[in-house]
Amino acid sequence: MPTQKTDMPCEPPVIVLFRNDLRLADNLALKAAAETGRPVLPVFVFDDGADGGRPPGGARRWWLHHALERLRASLAERGASLILRRGPTLATVLSLVEATQANAVFWNRRYDPAGIAADSDLKTALRERALEARSFDGHLLHEPSRLTTGTGGPYRVYSPFWRALASGGEPRAPVAAPKAIRPLPEAVASDGLESWSLLPTAPDWAGGLRDAWTPGEAGARQRLADFLDAGLQHYAEGRDRPADALTSQLSPHLAHGEITPFQIWHALARPDLDAPARDLETFRKEIAWREFSYHLLFHNRDLASKNVNRDFDAFAWRPDAGLLAAWQQGRTGYPIVDAGMRQLWRTGWMHNRVRMVAASFLTKHLLQDWRDGEAWFWDTLVDADPASNPASWQWVAGSGADAAPYFRIFNPVLQGEKFDPDGTYVRDFVPELARLPSRYIHKPWQAPADTLSEAGVKLGATYPVAIVEHRKARTAALAAYDAMKGTR
Repeated sequence: MPTQKTDMPCEPPVIVLFRNDLRLADNLALKAAAETGRPVLPVFVFDDGADGGRPPGGARRWWLHHALERLRASLAERGASLILRRGPTLATVLSLVEATQANAVFWNRRYDPAGIAADSDLKTALRERALEARSFDGHLLHEPSRLTTGTGGPYRVYSPFWRALASGGEPRAPVAAPKAIRPLPEAVASDGLESWSLLPTAPDWAGGLRDAWTPGEAGARQRLADFLDAGLQHYAEGRDRPADALTSQLSPHLAHGEITPFQIWHALARPDLDAPARDLETFRKEIAWREFSYHLLFHNRDLASKNVNRDFDAFAWRPDAGLLAAWQQGRTGYPIVDAGMRQLWRTGWMHNRVRMVAASFLTKHLLQDWRDGEAWFWDTLVDADPASNPASWQWVAGSGADAAPYFRIFNPVLQGEKFDPDGTYVRDFVPELARLPSRYIHKPWQAPADTLSEAGVKLGATYPVAIVEHRKARTAALAAYDAMKGTR
């Protein structure tokens, strides 16, 4: 959009860039700008991959639309208008600087490689023009470049990383949202949010997402409060049961920066919080796993496309579009896998235990490349994250840093029986099996013919026959792994 230069006030404004920090509370860039006493221009730049990063997938685009609506309303309550612009960060910001005569640009740091590069170029360009450029923390508890091993290198194993993070002292306290933001006296042109076409229309597949989520800062605060009240007290054991609402489900809010890890960490230290120490530490370790994922991404720029363990470059994946499609659609014939994939499609989210089972099934039962699974998750997850998504896929596939050993191959039947013993989760997302007795819900092929008939199940018709047999698939996967090792 062309920007017309306007006659702005003698007092130059401060531009505040919003990206993956769609909140007012604990927003250090916004706080610093408001404290200058000068007019503040909040801006969201949607680069959509123009800066070299990964364009957001469909589920995150849906979330972004609604998060921006709520951010705009929150800013308006404090007297400020959110300006929307689409395009490369540098060119967009420089055009706004020229139009508004701003002499300062503040933002909160990003930690994906493309974001780091774009922000570094922006800071250089602004300072070359004698403009103030300041960046702040907020997305991570630690700076990935500063936490190192005893030899000065990056961590590759989670346990010592966790010990180093936990022994580094309490994270800073979160800060409150500004009570008021001084606006610019004249309007600045903004894109219309609808013009970005972030929402699905033909077809509108987001009904389940609308039912499951409340994007925005207020939704994040409510999600945290609900978890502290009802989920944290049994988190250490309950987090592995997909039918129980005992996980925080804060990941999409963290991914969009509607809440910060500082806010969560300090909420866990509330004196009135009645939770066993084991549950508290287990949840803190989950926050630290996200930190570890960004540590890995910072030191492995191609985490989403290249094996961290380069031995896996020789692994003989067996691309098969039919098998990949069956997995994507939740039509593998393994109920726990299918339930997870259908939960993903319906809600844009999948329980973490089931994510591991589904990822293991794709890479080890079907011998499909982990990058194909990672790409599907990137498009369909509301919490798709440039660090956590590829780091977790590489962990399951065996190709990552501190990865699960390749020969750890989840048995989807045993996983279902252990973590969904009554089949509640499967019945919810695979309703065609809802009337099967619990003893057969995770292995319908073992049910007697009359039991299947009474439950209205006809394998190969109402529910697919299993596309692979577990023992044969496991043997094939181990053989492929042994062949890879033989190429060293």
